[in-house]
Amino acid sequence: ENLASRSHLCSSVLQATTNSETTDLEEYMSSVTSYISKYIDDVTVSKSITTQPNQKPWMTMKVHALLKSRDSAFRAGDKDTLRTAWAKLSRAIREAKHAHTQRIHGHFQSSGDIRHMWQGIQSITNYRTASPACDSVASLPGALNSFYAWFEARNDMTARNTIPPPEDQNRSSEIWVARNLKLDTLDTLCRVNPRKAAGPDNIPGRVLIECAEQLADVFTDIFKISLSSAVIPTCLKTTSVLSQ
Repeated sequence: ENLASRSHLCSSVLQATTNSETTDLEEYMSSVTSYISKYIDDVTVSKSITTQPNQKPWMTMKVHALLKSRDSAFRAGDKDTLRTAWAKLSRAIREAKHAHTQRIHGHFQSSGDIRHMWQGIQSITNYRTASPACDSVASLPGALNSFYAWFEARNDMTARNTIPPPEDQNRSSEIWVARNLKLDTLDTLCRVNPRKAAGPDNIPGRVLIECAEQLADVFTDIFKISLSSAVIPTCLKTTSVLSQ
């Protein structure tokens, strides 16, 4: 929400990265991504959750705390406290199992949501897909780098701008292009899959969707500068090879 309220993102960052009517696209894009990452860190709460290999799917924090209370009462040798702890633990386990059952049933309420139904089936059968093994070939990063950079390696032509339209059509053409570029950018941001991992810019897909209207202007501006200068920001074409 804090990020969505920053409507001056485009103008403030553009002013800071503009020098003598020329904009440093690399610095511009880096400033935008750093600005977004800062507000993501400000509004995001991180938690560490420990999961045991034999942990039951209905296990909750309340049941875990009552288990510790029961063990403490058993070590203390207090029979009355142990009896009370057992009663509370049994009640909490029944409630946790019932809540887990209702959550599984919720996966099958809508027949049109196939993904939700498959998640319910996977929860019932405890099905887990095996992660594919990564090829341990030392030359793989070099081969990928050669493949993705072969356009630049074979391109010896100097980038140049196209001839601008006539003066009487220049203004209307700029308005039409700017309006459609913004709409296309907004539509692209809204269609980002939030379940996929973040790209080389390290911006989560959920942030792009939730703040699409606020980020459409700045990304449209970056896209126009990239088109006019025939330059793509480095952070948008960086590839990381992660071994498994």
